[in-house]
This record gives sequence, structure tokens and C-alpha cells, in this order.
Amino acid sequence: MNLNLADAVSIATAVRAQQVSATEVAIATLDRIAARNQTLNCFTTITTETALADAANIDRAIASGQDPGVLAGVPFAVKNLFDIAGITTLAGSKINADNPPASQDATAIAKLKQAGAILVGALNMDEYAYGFVTENSHYDATRNPHDTNRIAGGSSGGSAAAVAGGMVPLTLGSDTNGSIRVPAALCGVYGLKPTYGRLSRAGAFLFASSFDHIGTFTRSVRDAAIAFDVLQGWDSRDPVCTQRPPQETQNFIFAENNGTSAYNIDGLRIAIADDYFRTGAEPEALAVVERVAQALDATQYVIIPEAHRARAAAFVITACEGANLHLANLRSRLEDFDPATRDRFLAGAMIPASWYLQAQRFRRWFRDRVRAIFQHVDLILAPTTPCFAPFIGQQTIQLDGREILVRPHLGLFTQPLSFIGLPVLSVPVARPDGLPLGVQLIAAPYNEGKILQVAAMLEAEGVIAASVVD
Repeated sequence: MNLNLADAVSIATAVRAQQVSATEVAIATLDRIAARNQTLNCFTTITTETALADAANIDRAIASGQDPGVLAGVPFAVKNLFDIAGITTLAGSKINADNPPASQDATAIAKLKQAGAILVGALNMDEYAYGFVTENSHYDATRNPHDTNRIAGGSSGGSAAAVAGGMVPLTLGSDTNGSIRVPAALCGVYGLKPTYGRLSRAGAFLFASSFDHIGTFTRSVRDAAIAFDVLQGWDSRDPVCTQRPPQETQNFIFAENNGTSAYNIDGLRIAIADDYFRTGAEPEALAVVERVAQALDATQYVIIPEAHRARAAAFVITACEGANLHLANLRSRLEDFDPATRDRFLAGAMIPASWYLQAQRFRRWFRDRVRAIFQHVDLILAPTTPCFAPFIGQQTIQLDGREILVRPHLGLFTQPLSFIGLPVLSVPVARPDGLPLGVQLIAAPYNEGKILQVAAMLEAEGVIAASVVD
């Protein structure tokens, strides 16, 4: 088994069957990280000692006949805004480096460990998760494994590049305005942003509380499903975490029922996002949506009304909430911020309260309009990003005949969706002769199962596939 390309389920299956030990997997993973991280700059911390100790515990559990967990021996890493016991949580910043080490693991890390997964480190990101590029002035840029002159996307750039670069099969990230979906698309992997509040954010350093989600990057749909299943569940440590009972997706989607695959999507109503979501993008970004639509026999178009205003309102709310969180440091340690983050926080601190309130009122109106759409469709398709990964340091891009700034516009198609907390999976469309691009599969709240069901069918048909650099 090539561990550089294998997905998490394959690794766990081999470890549980004692075809390979968890220790052997951990050592190979750490060696791979050492070989590739100098080029890609994904990891800011590597937890070698604890990873090897945890792997040895998994091997002992298997040898004694105990259940090691569904993710036994699977190496994973996390965006460096997740608390790791004994390590300072950087959140991509210089300022946080002065904080004491975390006293306990974030809930999401604890859940993955309980399932047998092995934490191998923390990953680079835009400072305080405010960006789409992972060009961090403190910890340098993370590079795209498919072209190291290009960005990995952000703010969870290290998380996406580590999966696409063959270092680990599973990582955690966070998504405020597109920070999972954008790098997933640009690096050619799966990026799942579940419904707002579906997964616990306890122990994760927040950016804008009313937007922030946590989610996963994976090499396969089944990995996305099994990780989602492991991470579900109410957590009193996160005040927005839903008490809705967990809904298993892994067995439902991939089990065989009377000889018929459970990812048969007959009866699902699938539409293509029109208007706003079909303008301002490179032809290739729209073409991959059409390719997925054709594979699903989707011909219906829907208009998500006022999506451009939803994006504008998202800018206002995230800037205000982010600035408020960092107000004390903006007053006392202004020069210690990444300049790109600092300037946007300063702008957010000066936004009138009336703008914030109006944006929140519009948010309620927009949520109601989109809920009405989902009375008539089950799934909506849209591009993830308007273009391929730009070059590192590139300031502008030409889109739709206009020269626009790179940093804010990579989230053109993601921001209106996280604005109201919808579950979305960015799927990598197979493009063997080109740079990666992604398509968003969007559903009503708490319908992650439908999204994963459609994605599993597309993957089985070869329409979508992760692009991992060996």
C-alpha cells in the first residue's frame, strides 16, 4: 500500500487486519513530512513523540484483541487554531505564540483520537483565519503541491496541501467564509463544511463566531463520511453546537442493500446555481460545474436571490466580529499583526454598528429565501472558486474582463453559503491535464447525508477524484 496516496479507510483497514502496524504507518508518515514540508511549508508543529507513543498504544490494543477504533492508525493533522494539549495554539499569529500551552485537546482532536487516529502535527494558515491565500508574514506561504509557485488557498491552506501533498490522508480545518472549500478546490481534495453548529468548535480559536464552522479535508468521499460520523455529537463546551442526534452517513452511503448500492440518487432533485454563480469566473471553473451537472442529469437552474448582497453582508459581519475579538491587541500590539490581517481588522473596528445590525437583518431575510428554494430542490451545484490557484504574491486576477484583487475574490462563490450556515462539500473534479478545480455540492441544513450520497456516486463514476501528489 502506498501510504502517500492511500485514504484513511484503507489505512485503518490494513492496520486493523495487522497487514501493517500503526507504528510503521506513523514512522512512514513522519518521514514523508520531513521530506516534503521544507518545500510545501504545511506544518508549523510536528508531534513526533506523542504520535509514536499513540501508535504504539494502538498496536498493543490490537495485539490484545481490543477494538482500536474505526480510524485505527490513521495519521491526521490540524490547522494550528485547534488546541493540542501541551502546545501553544498559534492561530497563525505571532501574538498567540506568547500564550501558555493548551491544557487539553480540542473536542474534534479528542474525538478523532478516540477513534484510533494519530495526531502528527499542526498546520499553517492565514493569521487568525482571515484570508484565502495562506501567505502568512510570520510563518511564510504554504505552497500548492500541484505547482509550488502557486498558493494553496486559505485560510486552511496547510490542511489542504498536506492532504494533496501526500503527507496525511485526513486533516481538520475551519471555514468562516470559505476557508475549507477554497483550499480544497485549489489543491484538488475533498473539503467538507457541515451545517453551522453540527460539529463542536470547542478548543478552536474562533475568528467570527456567528460564521465559524470546523470540517475536514480528505482524499475520498468515504473518508469525509467516516470522519464526519466520528466528529458528530453535542458538546456543552461549544454554545452553538446542536443537540440534534448524530446521523450516521458512512454505512448508509457505502453499504450494499439487497445488491443495490446505497448511493443510488434516484429521486433527488438537483439544480445548478444560476445568475450570480455563473458570472465572474474563468470558463474552466464553470465548465467543471457543467460536467458534474451532466453526470447527474441535472438540467434545472435556480437563482439564489441577492447573493451579491449576502457576500457584502458577510464581509461586514466577519470584519466586525473579528475586530471586536482582537480589539485589545489592536490597541496594544498593532505592529505584531500580519499587515494584511491588521488592516482589515482596523477597518472592521471602524464599521458603524448600524451597518452590522442591518447586515444581520438581511441575513435573516436571505436565510428564509434560500430555505424556500430547498422546498423544491435537494441539492444545488455551484463553482467553488472563480479560477485556478493564483501565483504566490499575485495581487490581481483578470475575471470577466475586469482586473480584481485576488485575496477577497477567491471567496466569491463560498461566502453567500456560509453566511447562512449551509452544509457544503467541495469536490475535486478530475482534470488530469490541468490544475485542480472544485464544485460545491450544497444542501439544506442537516442534509450532509444527501451531499455525501451524491458525491459517492460521482466518485464511483470517475467524475470526481482527489488529486494527490506522490
